Amino acid sequence: MYYACPKVVRPMSFIPHAVPGSVCRRFCWWRAVALALVVGLCVLTPTRAHAQVSTLTGIGQVLDQYVRDGFVYYAALKVERRALDRHVASLAERPRAFDAWSAERRLAYWINGYNALVLRTVIDNYPILGTSAEFPEKSVMQIPGMFTGREHEIAGQRLTLQAIEQERIAGFGDPRAHLALGRGAVGSPRLRSEPFVDDRLDEQLESVVADFATTPRHVTVDRLAGQVMVSAVLGWRTDRFIELVGPTDGSGRSRIERAIVELISPALFPRERAFLDENTYRLTYYDFDWRLNDLTGGRP
Repeated sequence: MYYACPKVVRPMSFIPHAVPGSVCRRFCWWRAVALALVVGLCVLTPTRAHAQVSTLTGIGQVLDQYVRDGFVYYAALKVERRALDRHVASLAERPRAFDAWSAERRLAYWINGYNALVLRTVIDNYPILGTSAEFPEKSVMQIPGMFTGREHEIAGQRLTLQAIEQERIAGFGDPRAHLALGRGAVGSPRLRSEPFVDDRLDEQLESVVADFATTPRHVTVDRLAGQVMVSAVLGWRTDRFIELVGPTDGSGRSRIERAIVELISPALFPRERAFLDENTYRLTYYDFDWRLNDLTGGRP
């Protein structure tokens, strides 16, 4: 014979042997459900966490942990360098079926490889103690042969950083890729905290350009002064950026000036675009800031 369920539910601490059978069975059922949920969460959580961690390997792990807003914790990276060293070592061998990869995948490979090699070269020489008065004391330019003299093993070849950019990356015909390269300097376009990947490459490069065009140390549109100031990076690669526009358009502007405007305009405010359309501005280049983009001890 079953007892009727009481109208007043007692606190669970009073349920044990004094409560009628139906209530006890209900309590036991809910307790079993709760226990199953807890066990399920315990089983699922490590798997989910493992999945998140496993997606951040190689250069992705390094960028995620040590890069913030384009600056790098070089001192910490030098101490905890195993992931970067493993990744750089893996670059030496040419990937299987490399030539069969999509253009997007190969371009992402070269960009990520370049950025990894810059990081590796910096920590190999960190702390940088330069002697040349031409550049800041801690600049990457104080490292002998930084871009043109040191050869790196990548994709079964020995290439300098300059060769990777001008002979490999430039060959894809996408000027935006030059703005994706972290040169280890404050004046460089912002080094991202994630690697470039083939299925998102166009989106990522568009984001790189938008970030570049809206960062004052790279682009400033001064309507009052009638001036547009842009990073020297654009002047270094004029042969690549002029591919964005045709030979002439009747504006009286040089091809590189028109290419720069073509590149940055979509990310600007409407009033800034209107100012550029007036075609009365004077375009100048910033002096490149070669200070090391080091976060150790605070931003420079």
